[in-house]
Amino acid sequence: MSSSPSPSEGLIPPLPPDPELEGPEPSELPEVPAFRASNAWSRLNRSASLQLLLALLFTLAANLVGARPLMLAAGILLLVLSLYQLLPPLWRQLSGRLDDAPTARVLAAVALLIGAITIPFALGWLDPFLNLFRRGNWEAIGALGEGVVGAFGQILVASVALMIAWRQVLVDQRLTTQQNRITQAQTIDSFIHGISELISDEEGMLEDWPLERMLAEGRLSAVFGSIDRDGKARVLRFLSHARLLTPLKRDNRLGRAILDGQGNYEEDRAWGVPVIRLQQLLKGVDLSGSDLRGVDFNGADLRGADLSFCDLSGANLAGTNLAGVNLEGSRLEDCRFFYGRPQTASPRLAPSHFDLTTGAGTGAVVENSNLTGARFLDAQSHHYLASWSGPRSRTTIPGGSKGIPSQLARSL
Repeated sequence: MSSSPSPSEGLIPPLPPDPELEGPEPSELPEVPAFRASNAWSRLNRSASLQLLLALLFTLAANLVGARPLMLAAGILLLVLSLYQLLPPLWRQLSGRLDDAPTARVLAAVALLIGAITIPFALGWLDPFLNLFRRGNWEAIGALGEGVVGAFGQILVASVALMIAWRQVLVDQRLTTQQNRITQAQTIDSFIHGISELISDEEGMLEDWPLERMLAEGRLSAVFGSIDRDGKARVLRFLSHARLLTPLKRDNRLGRAILDGQGNYEEDRAWGVPVIRLQQLLKGVDLSGSDLRGVDFNGADLRGADLSFCDLSGANLAGTNLAGVNLEGSRLEDCRFFYGRPQTASPRLAPSHFDLTTGAGTGAVVENSNLTGARFLDAQSHHYLASWSGPRSRTTIPGGSKGIPSQLARSL
């Protein structure tokens, strides 16, 4: 049995004991909201409007009294409070605008023009023209104005016209982008409506015969090729929360999903059949920065996919193929990589050889996955990833993998 890193290393907490013998995990306990005081000072700290109002009253009082030190202090306080409220949203808007490729091109053109003027000025090529202004030779200055400056003015007018045309192009691009988003939203809504009608009967019960399941997978494959990563994330969230990706317990004769007696369809991780199998649909796909909370990937092939900076809180990645996946900066809070215990769990290499009790054959294949900066990784998932991710991935695991032997090398 592998041992976890000691607490003295200051990296990660030790592995918890057997959950069957102890109480609930800390992550299973309800979150307690932070204490909020109700005194006047705490209300003043939380209210920006109240701070600005008091600063304004203080400034007006200082102006009426005429005390210059108080006026200076009140003015500085009012300036700081107003900038504190105005600068963050302005900076967010400016940074969002600077990230646009067209804005970068306009700035590059302005920088090119300024650079073309600065270099001759630094080399002294413009000194004869500057000397004319210093000596006050108005005849030469007039001739220069009619020739060079006039031509330069025409160039500036043409540049202004070019910038106006460029802004029109940007507006057209934004309108086109907005229209594409509307079209994509309509495509996704049509897909959701079509899937719902395909797999449900007149009473709204699940009725997915083999043909319906194949058609649903075909529709999913077709719609994935016409939407971007945000649209893909929306479709995955719908399918997962509608339990269309979850293996359901089936009637052995008719193959229909069985209710669990509480108004839900019963889950069967061992032998259940989902309505839709993702299979290799997500292989190499770019889902970076997407909201994938609670998505049940149900053994999908995610090799080479980009899941960097995704929110995978509560997602089920057990049994999936995450070889070469980029998980950099992803949120992995309560994310499941295996069943059973981390000391006995192993990657799922053969579909028919697994044990949900010990975890053997239920885990995700995580070799060569990039875990740099992964957040909220619990101790058990850390132990599993360090054991089965391989030498290259072990160096990227937050907290390191010291004290956890590589099981992947032993299995080869």
